[in-house]
Amino acid sequence: MSETEHEDGPAGGPAVGPVAGVAAGHAAGAAGGPLGGSAAGSAGPVAGVEVEPVAGSVAGVAAGSAGPVAGVEAGPAGPVAGVEVEPVAGFVAEVAAGSAGGSVAGVAAGPAGGSVAGVAVESVAGSAAGTVAGPAAGAAVEPAGGAAARSVGASPSAGDLGPGGDRGPAGAPPSRAAEAGVRHAEPGARQTEAGVRHADAGARPGGAGVRQAVGVGMVGYAFMGAAHSQGWRTVGRVFDLPVDARLAAVCGRDGTAVRAAADRLGWASAETDWRTLIARDDIDLVDICTPGDSHAEIAVAALDAGKHVLCEKPLANTVEEAEAMAAAAARAAARGQVAMVGFNYRRVPALALARRMVAEGRVGTLRHVRLTYLQDWLVDPSFPLTWRLRKDRAGSGALGDLGAHIVDLAQYLTGEGIAGVSALTETFVRERPLPDAGAGAISAGGAGAGRVRTETGQVTVDDAAVFTARFPSGALASFEATRFAAGRKNALRVELNGSDGSLAFDLERLNELSFHDHTEPAVSSGFRRILVTEPGHPYLEAWWPPGHGLGYEHTFVHQARDLLHAVATGSTPEPSFADGLSVQRVLAAVEESAAKNAVYTPVGTPAGTPAGPSVSTPAHAGPAADAPTGLDAGATAV
Repeated sequence: MSETEHEDGPAGGPAVGPVAGVAAGHAAGAAGGPLGGSAAGSAGPVAGVEVEPVAGSVAGVAAGSAGPVAGVEAGPAGPVAGVEVEPVAGFVAEVAAGSAGGSVAGVAAGPAGGSVAGVAVESVAGSAAGTVAGPAAGAAVEPAGGAAARSVGASPSAGDLGPGGDRGPAGAPPSRAAEAGVRHAEPGARQTEAGVRHADAGARPGGAGVRQAVGVGMVGYAFMGAAHSQGWRTVGRVFDLPVDARLAAVCGRDGTAVRAAADRLGWASAETDWRTLIARDDIDLVDICTPGDSHAEIAVAALDAGKHVLCEKPLANTVEEAEAMAAAAARAAARGQVAMVGFNYRRVPALALARRMVAEGRVGTLRHVRLTYLQDWLVDPSFPLTWRLRKDRAGSGALGDLGAHIVDLAQYLTGEGIAGVSALTETFVRERPLPDAGAGAISAGGAGAGRVRTETGQVTVDDAAVFTARFPSGALASFEATRFAAGRKNALRVELNGSDGSLAFDLERLNELSFHDHTEPAVSSGFRRILVTEPGHPYLEAWWPPGHGLGYEHTFVHQARDLLHAVATGSTPEPSFADGLSVQRVLAAVEESAAKNAVYTPVGTPAGTPAGPSVSTPAHAGPAADAPTGLDAGATAV
């Protein structure tokens, strides 16, 4: 983990500047002074504190012993020096200093007698800003809109809230709303947007224990980059984690575009060369969200440089590349590094529940596995020839883009590897207009829409793939992946039939799982809907009350959660690079079979290597089932 530093804050006497729509009290020194309806503690000198004219609510600056400010206690005898609060509109601004018991929105202050020098809280609109500090100097929180800004400076337990962008995440729980909207400065960060970089740690909610921060560097910032960013921004506000994620840098080739992406997605800084990003000391984990032709080079370099790695699916464009990546991950594991591939649909709670039920024997012996993944964004023949339609960039078409997901799900849900396949593929539109610069990769309505050239180029990947497969247990499977199913936007469907029952899932109704118990009397049996929103369901212990559903973006939050647990414990994450290699071998067998007009083709593996995935038991089988021990008992998930 990299050690972080505070930015220098302004010097000078403490002051509270004009606060619009807020009423204020001014307290210094003596006990019992009312502060806008709150009490200031005793024996806690505040030197040179000024409160300018305000109206309409409460703004408090309090120091001393156990003086509650809007329900927040400041610790005993904690002097405050050089504290400045800039104009704040329509909310409560609080500055409290001291030690034991001092917290703002559940974040603890530093040790007894701690002082704060040069702490600044600048313009924040529409929420609460609080500063609680121990012996730290020069902490600053810069402007944040529509949420809360806090600086918590205190030895290694200083509260690193994690970057939140200009607004908090759309899915942040209400109890975390006061933490959204803060970005911390890293080397090269834009100082108008990033404020505090805390020393290698953040205080746990409630002030108990010390938590390290994993510096994340992401390569690529388009569709998947935005989804991954949402996961990294949100995970620490939802789950109680053994380590925090710090969004240190995002990388892309276009300097202007990547800086704009950093601003939009909540990253502290930007790079234009992935090698520079990997070389940075404050990067502990590299997240790869690029086209498949660069996965192997970036992942192997990052692992060899001592970084943890998350790589988007499919793992690579070829089996040979995937084998090199899996070998690099195995070497890195011996050094305590972890590597994971981003098959995010494993993190849909309903699918994780289905895996648990299969493992528990609820459907008996599996007979059939049926999976389809249907989209329609290529139906229009005028859609441009983006990188996803070029084999040299994408590796394959619908097979790798969509088929990789359902192959992984089949192996994950059954706990078996596919033994062999019989396949057909087809390219329906063989030439497409060449795209103008900036054309969107998967949406005709995205960037570049309407900006196609008259020249055309050849489509070199499949538009659709259909195949049957056999599992070693004797179960049969069928798969269909296409981007030409008119009217189907993101229709991923799964059905498992066993000797004792069946399970069915539809991604477009992702909070539901259908279950048929065939052991029940026929007169009353049938498929029933399980609403997967209970706290006893996978991942749901940290989210909303029963009946309040999740969405697509939450799978990336769960992905970040599982990876951070693996980093903290040194355990092998799932799906591992070995799992990604297993999927790559199935995709290669599908292409080989299709080239031979559907001849049955065994899935190739090196001698002595099992064909299937490494997973044998369901990941995150229940609430905190795979969580490491030793987490703070007092920390809450929401």
